[in-house]
Amino acid sequence: MATISQEPPVARAFGMKAETGRWIFVALGLIIQLCLGAVYSWSIFIKPLQTDFNYSAMGVLLPYMIFLALFAITMPFGGRFIQRFGPRLVCVAGGALTSLGWILAGFANSLPLLCLTYGVIGGIGVGLAYGAPIQVSTRWFPDRKGLAVGLTVGGFGLSALVIVNLGTSLINSFGVLHTFTYLGIAFLIISVLFSLLLRFPAPNWKPQGWKPATKGATAVITDFSSSAMVKTKSFWGLWACFTIGALAGLMAIGIAKPSGQEIVLVSAATATTLTSVFAIFNGGGRPIFGWLTDKITPRYTAVISFVLIGLGSLGMLFAGANTTTLYVICFAFFYLALGGWLAIAPTATVSFFGPKYNSVNYGIVFTAYGVGAVVGNIISGMSKDIYGSYVNAFYYTAGLAILGLILAIFLLRQPKAG
Repeated sequence: MATISQEPPVARAFGMKAETGRWIFVALGLIIQLCLGAVYSWSIFIKPLQTDFNYSAMGVLLPYMIFLALFAITMPFGGRFIQRFGPRLVCVAGGALTSLGWILAGFANSLPLLCLTYGVIGGIGVGLAYGAPIQVSTRWFPDRKGLAVGLTVGGFGLSALVIVNLGTSLINSFGVLHTFTYLGIAFLIISVLFSLLLRFPAPNWKPQGWKPATKGATAVITDFSSSAMVKTKSFWGLWACFTIGALAGLMAIGIAKPSGQEIVLVSAATATTLTSVFAIFNGGGRPIFGWLTDKITPRYTAVISFVLIGLGSLGMLFAGANTTTLYVICFAFFYLALGGWLAIAPTATVSFFGPKYNSVNYGIVFTAYGVGAVVGNIISGMSKDIYGSYVNAFYYTAGLAILGLILAIFLLRQPKAG
């Protein structure tokens, strides 16, 4: 068995051994994900776009929905490209394409153009780049997959913490379209530069003194190819649970700010501040749930996430004017659960189906995220357009949380080798 490979160049530059230097890749991934995850700030663009272009509630969610759907659809292709070309080239290309989508959105003076630039181009770019930092962290941390992946993708969730306030300031100063362009230029510089430093460890690299588990719930029985994986109940259980978790969380992110203003009657400034605070729960949920997945298995960690979604849904059904505290607690639960699933899903995929085909396997699992994004935002948009309020959407998420709880208990378990 191989032991310590040569230290990564980025670690040698700081005089670090591989054992310590490998954490640099987590930091690099987190920063890259901060750029890719700016889509989670979409709620700050809703009111300005409706004011400037008179879009309907459903219409203004279309670019966001298309972005998330293309993000998920492109993930399996990104996984194959990572296997063939390595993480560096794929992440550079994806980061550049994502940034181009944001930049061109600044020239989109109609909804179809905004869907094409921000939604299609930006979504495809994130789909290509997103998996690269995750795969790098997974390879460098076979001993702490959940924690490393959770910290890496934490940047995606924490992005809104930065972008909500920065974006709101730019919108107030320069207008909504110019804000897309300015942010896109910043993302281009940051994502490309940091992507150039990504690399995998040597083949079969293992941390000093670490040996893979040989028994128990987290042991890898075999490496499942994609065709073998999709024939297992474990895959479909994971896919369905991930869909529900993504649906509730992404729906909440898309309507966080307008829900606060329209249901709880907080001011626009307060809603903006709270939306950025929620991002802390989204980002923090990833390392927390990643650590929990390592400790108590994906099944029981998923159960915790669905309890949070259920409680958040029930709380919002009772929310109204001057119930700000209840609103904050409920949306904190939604953001925490979504962040959790972005750690549970990749950790469960590599734990259940092995590391050999993980780049492609997780891309397939990740299509659940796209389905959740589309269905969740259709539910919220139609609730607003038909009933005049977002409240009705939470009946659906409450029911789905119960379904997810049942699926997790019975299906999220280590598959048997065929």
